[in-house]
Amino acid sequence: MVVDRTRRTFLTGFAAVGASLAVAPGAAVALTETGATRLVNSLVAEINRVIASGKSEQAMYGDFERIFARYSDTSYISAYAMGVDGRRASTAQKRAFSDAFQSYIARKYGKRFREFIGGRLEVEGVKAVKNWYEVETTAYLRGEDPFTVTFHVSDRTGTELFFNMFIEGVNLLLTERTEIGAMIDRRGGNIDAMIQDLRSAS
Repeated sequence: MVVDRTRRTFLTGFAAVGASLAVAPGAAVALTETGATRLVNSLVAEINRVIASGKSEQAMYGDFERIFARYSDTSYISAYAMGVDGRRASTAQKRAFSDAFQSYIARKYGKRFREFIGGRLEVEGVKAVKNWYEVETTAYLRGEDPFTVTFHVSDRTGTELFFNMFIEGVNLLLTERTEIGAMIDRRGGNIDAMIQDLRSAS
């Protein structure tokens, strides 16, 4: 099934506006500022350990994938990234996409975090936003001005997980939805072919 790009652009834009105005992954009734901060402190500590480990780049990507799987709401992020195409994907395709997407994210953002070698991330503050928490950290890199890395945290799954991340203002959810949509378009709407491409993409 070929998806019209104009229709995709409209639907993706509409969904993005709805996401920005309405809800996060779920009502975070039990989520607290302390819980959100604890999650990001643990996440940052693990990222910093990998950065300082001296491991090879490939080994670091494996570590980042495990960190992503442990601390992020992978089901929400992958479903959001697939966007409108998720409506026509089979259960098996959604599962295959989620697995491939997790490895892809680890490679892509692992490359960004690898730039932090010799540097560090520090948690600066946390604030409630609607039904989730926004936790702001600062990245300190050698020879560069500090910049902000922000995590959005909810407990939609019953435990605290981050469901979005901003690096220097770049929104992970919206960026990946655009990227995945473009990959599907290049494959003429073929979801299986896109998943194959995703397995080697970075």
